[in-house]
Amino acid sequence: MKDTTVPRPAYLLTLESYINVPVVKILAGIRRSGKSTIFSMFSELLRQKGVPSDSIIHRRYTSMEIDEGFTAVHMYKELIHQIHAEKTRYLLLDEVQEIEGWEKAVNDVFEKYPVDIYITGSNSRLMSSEISSYLSGRYVEIPVYTLSFQEYLRFKSNSTLTPRELLVAYIKGGGFPVTALSDFSQETIYQIVEGIYNSVVTNDIARRHQIKNQDLFNRTVLYVIENVGKTFSAHAIIRFLKNEGRKLSVESIYDYLDWLEKAFIIYRCKRYDLQGKMVLKTQEKFYLADASLKYCLMGYNATSLASMMENIVYLELRRRGFTVYIGKNGTKEIDFVAERPEERIYIQVCRNLPEPSNREIGNLMEIKDHYPKWVVTFDDLAEGNENGIQIMHLEDFLLRDW
Repeated sequence: MKDTTVPRPAYLLTLESYINVPVVKILAGIRRSGKSTIFSMFSELLRQKGVPSDSIIHRRYTSMEIDEGFTAVHMYKELIHQIHAEKTRYLLLDEVQEIEGWEKAVNDVFEKYPVDIYITGSNSRLMSSEISSYLSGRYVEIPVYTLSFQEYLRFKSNSTLTPRELLVAYIKGGGFPVTALSDFSQETIYQIVEGIYNSVVTNDIARRHQIKNQDLFNRTVLYVIENVGKTFSAHAIIRFLKNEGRKLSVESIYDYLDWLEKAFIIYRCKRYDLQGKMVLKTQEKFYLADASLKYCLMGYNATSLASMMENIVYLELRRRGFTVYIGKNGTKEIDFVAERPEERIYIQVCRNLPEPSNREIGNLMEIKDHYPKWVVTFDDLAEGNENGIQIMHLEDFLLRDW
């Protein structure tokens, strides 16, 4: 079965809404999250809308598909030749970050020719200050994530497993499209994901930033991954490395985190003070682009389910267009405060709802506004409404209509 046979309508709807809007559309996300496939689906959508095939140029710029020494000048000349030769209207440019100075070429084409430009990339260098200089106010970022559970069910439409059983498989195996396409064993899934991880670490981080001590970098990254969903402290990493006889500066740790974030391995979740109504600069957390990134490196461990549930809830909120924070309400913590225009949700996440459920219910009850308050759990028997707080299973949270 080919990847293109499984639609991802949320992305197609977003792209469709931007057709012929005079901005450069940039799809950005971790490698193998399905950006190229979304482009292929979008090409087909354009054809269904009556766009002639010779008016669509879909060009990939991966290292295996461009000649050595291919530059932004070559890119520019190739594109304008195709525009003149084929009367091209739509340019779909895949993995452009491989071309140094691509933003200059794209900007010149965008300014001089009546074209509709779409771009993908696997490194947020796409959002760098250079792009802001060349495309300031003239681009829109469309984040691309690994599969949501709803998308995962589409990929598994021929499975005999129940949605609840598939949820367990989704938690363990993650949502990279390439691993969801077939009934791979858990071991094979983790081998594939580890290959993706190594490619990102090697190509998008270590080589680009010329990291000299690869072993020390790898050990730092593993510490971050192992502690996903926990309050971050650079000094905790320093102490950990010191116990192993290693030494690293605070500045280097922050550089590593920045590079991991720009390669979409991790996402930063800041803390929001509900009483002071301000975003705090300390005690942030990090979440992974996919749960399988942890399990492929450290093996599946049921004791980590609670933190991976947090990770899954965080990503789902991001997919739904929310800005997500960790909530601080006095001395109490709210797992997530999720905001969209004119909308806010407070969410607590727990593997099982304890009896009595003081933390999950009590912390939410202390918030004195009328926005929705939810507890998301993996407890089959925990559901309903308690003091105005909605309790739901993770499956129902992931499949609900918003």
